[in-house]
Amino acid sequence: MVDQLVGLFPGLHTLFMVSGMMAFGRIFLIFLGGFLLYLGYKEVLDPLLMVPMGFAMCMVNAGMLILPGAGGVGNLFLSPLTSKVAELMNALQIYFLQPIYTFTFTNGMIACLVFMGIGVITDVDFLIARPMLSFFLAVMAEMGTILTLPIAVAFGFPFREAAAIASVGGADGPIVLYASLMLAKELFVPITVVAYVYLSVAYAVYPYIIKMMIPRALRGITMEEQELPVISPAQKFAFSVVAGIILCLLFPVAAPLIASFFFGVAVKETTLTRFKKFLDDVVLSGSTVFLGFTLGALLSVDTIFSKSVFLVMFLGMIALILSAVGGLVGGLLVTYFSKKSINPLVGIAAVSCIPTTAKVAQKCAMEVEPEAMILPHCIGPSVAGVITTAIICSCYISYGLLH
Repeated sequence: MVDQLVGLFPGLHTLFMVSGMMAFGRIFLIFLGGFLLYLGYKEVLDPLLMVPMGFAMCMVNAGMLILPGAGGVGNLFLSPLTSKVAELMNALQIYFLQPIYTFTFTNGMIACLVFMGIGVITDVDFLIARPMLSFFLAVMAEMGTILTLPIAVAFGFPFREAAAIASVGGADGPIVLYASLMLAKELFVPITVVAYVYLSVAYAVYPYIIKMMIPRALRGITMEEQELPVISPAQKFAFSVVAGIILCLLFPVAAPLIASFFFGVAVKETTLTRFKKFLDDVVLSGSTVFLGFTLGALLSVDTIFSKSVFLVMFLGMIALILSAVGGLVGGLLVTYFSKKSINPLVGIAAVSCIPTTAKVAQKCAMEVEPEAMILPHCIGPSVAGVITTAIICSCYISYGLLH
């Protein structure tokens, strides 16, 4: 009777077909996915990613079954490790997310689509008005991207894998996705998943780092918007074209990402209203939904429970913490040399998770001074951070492919 009952519910049956540790891990990931979903729903974490990611994470670990012919337990969401042509053709007909994963993830297309959408909502006024300040803070905020590389090598990772892990420090999900595809395809899934989970968690963790490093009096410094010159749409359009050409010329391995981002910026400054609406409402929203849901589906128990994933998780957190510290140190330096006319919290915005870190800086400033409006000033370092992260990761990719 019990066997017949269990046979009616194969999902429950699979709990008894694996080791106790795997069964516990599966249940744990279901509850963890539910917790992330709740935090996204309450907007404690970034809801744009956490809601689809947490939801898919719950479903993929709950919906496991015995796969005929596979000889084990699996799911019908996707098979990320399939690479042979015959197996891939078969997988495209079985797993419902496999077409999205194969045709948009494994070639980096999803990252480019996200970058187009980000570009069309990005304001480059403050980057053009204060390029030296923006790029100084952006370079300081790359501390995690730079220092995590030798740390990962010390943990036994070869250069390519270490460089892909270090790219997490740039806090730019599409660039991490692209770099891990180019440098370490075998670690693409854990690196990308860890990066996007941590980027959402950074929304909750970074305020504590800010409070530990920045005195309360400095967090409340107000910055007048009138201090900056007005940049015309024509100037911003020209900047996006020229900057895109120069960066693609210098760093061709990252040209797809660079071109996508600056195309979005260029479209924003034109009168092409339909293009703007399409890139913002359709491309950015659609790619973000499928990005979050597919990453959640990758968080199955057989993907997460491995030694390499735990090391990537540890090193990814180190990278993001170091980048936050570097950005805030840069913020303190510009505050000192500007005679306290610049709020040091703009430094955390240079950790280029647009617009999350800029929102974190604004929130922390308003906790001290409700009338403080530093968000517009944070956008310049944040955009500069995207550019510096792309430059560093393209250098990693170029060196890794040559050696």
